[in-house]
Amino acid sequence: MHLFNAFTVLMDLTQLLACSALMKKAYLLLILFLFISCIRAYADVSIDGNQDTAQVNLLNRQGFKIRLTDHEQTIAKGQQALEIAQKLNYTNGIAEAYRVMGVGEAYARNSAMAIADYLNALSYFKRANNLLGQAQVYNNIGNLYLEIDYDESLDYLQKGLNMAQKLRNDKLIAKAYLNIGNVYQRKKNFTMSLDYYNKSGELCTKLKDSVNSITILQNVGVIYYKLKQYDKAEQILLEANKQAKGKDLNTSIGKIDLTLSSLYLENKKYDQAAKFIEEGVVYAQATKDEDLEADFTYNSYQLAFHKKNYEQALSYIHTIYVRDSTLQANMLTSDLGLMKKQHDQQEKQRENELIIERQKNDRVKFWWAVSGSGLLMIVVALLFGNVKRKAKTNARLTELNSEVSRQKDNLDRINHHLEEIIDERTRDLQIKNKKLSEYSSYLSHQIRGPIATLKGLMNLEKEGLVDQQECITMMNKCVSDIDEKIIDMTDILHDPKRTSF
Repeated sequence: MHLFNAFTVLMDLTQLLACSALMKKAYLLLILFLFISCIRAYADVSIDGNQDTAQVNLLNRQGFKIRLTDHEQTIAKGQQALEIAQKLNYTNGIAEAYRVMGVGEAYARNSAMAIADYLNALSYFKRANNLLGQAQVYNNIGNLYLEIDYDESLDYLQKGLNMAQKLRNDKLIAKAYLNIGNVYQRKKNFTMSLDYYNKSGELCTKLKDSVNSITILQNVGVIYYKLKQYDKAEQILLEANKQAKGKDLNTSIGKIDLTLSSLYLENKKYDQAAKFIEEGVVYAQATKDEDLEADFTYNSYQLAFHKKNYEQALSYIHTIYVRDSTLQANMLTSDLGLMKKQHDQQEKQRENELIIERQKNDRVKFWWAVSGSGLLMIVVALLFGNVKRKAKTNARLTELNSEVSRQKDNLDRINHHLEEIIDERTRDLQIKNKKLSEYSSYLSHQIRGPIATLKGLMNLEKEGLVDQQECITMMNKCVSDIDEKIIDMTDILHDPKRTSF
């Protein structure tokens, strides 16, 4: 309806514009300015959108990078990225935000929340047809199932590995090898585990991935610890601890300290065990890893028991009991939190769908406006061109009419002149006809007389009735008379002033 009204107004304006060349130019400039403004507005939106998607990607990268240092910040960065990505309907950004949040929840040992985030991430990556993202999530889910079901974990990790190999992504392949090695370590298949760790280590060295190289070193140390090759395990773990401190990998340091403290307890090196327990508790508290802190509490109990400090050992047992009770309550709270989160996610999903629908409508309206502006410009151009063509045609017709008028005047003058010429020629012919008639009459009367005389003289001379000399003289006179009359007739014929003989 608005387009129709605009078109009607435009038609009226066009009729007015036909009267003024200056107004035509001004109106065309106005339409062009409005069209360019629409395009620039859309371009500005696109630029802002690009800036916002870059912010989403940055938050996701920052969150994933600090996963081994501060998993709470990892979750917070993922949530910030998710809010912005949902407003933009940035599918890959939403998927990666859920994945980063799942990684943070996994390091926080909130398995239920982590799996929910991973499944959401997988859903969005599939929607975006992002194979790399799907492979990463399969890897994350497989790592999460490492604590629950080894076969399920291997299934997910193998899916991720297959996709990574299809994409030829060495970084993801290295991570998949590392996680598969972790599964075989839990299954006590140390030969397979070391084989996968070696494959992962080769790729990490090639990629200069120091973080995963430290994790592999740590895990190899754990294998040798479980194989009771304590000297080799100690050497590897101490090196891993040193490298992890160089990279500020708090979670890795805490786990290495836990293994070292267990190793020293089994070797009855209680002072060294106490040192790493004390250090490890600090890192466990820094990373807010309650499970790791509980493992250190158990090692502290072992240390106190071996040192025959039974009162302190009893207090550690009490702490463990209280923690288990609290853990059960927290599990219930976590389940309730998960249900609430699922509800919130459903609400956000519905809100996101509404936003998407509004964005679609806005885009449709924008393109309708652009199309309408384009059509109006085309109509104006056509009408303007038509007016110019009509003006040119009218000017040409005026010129042709003037030329026809001039030609008509020339024809009239020529016709009038021809009539005069015809009249003059007619009069001339009439005069000449009259002269010819008179000439004929004159010839029959004036010329025949002398000729008859000549004939008579000739007849008289034949009969001898006249003297020859006299006859010749009279004949000469007749001839002269005939000659004079012929000359006189010639002059009369050729002299327009003489009209009669």
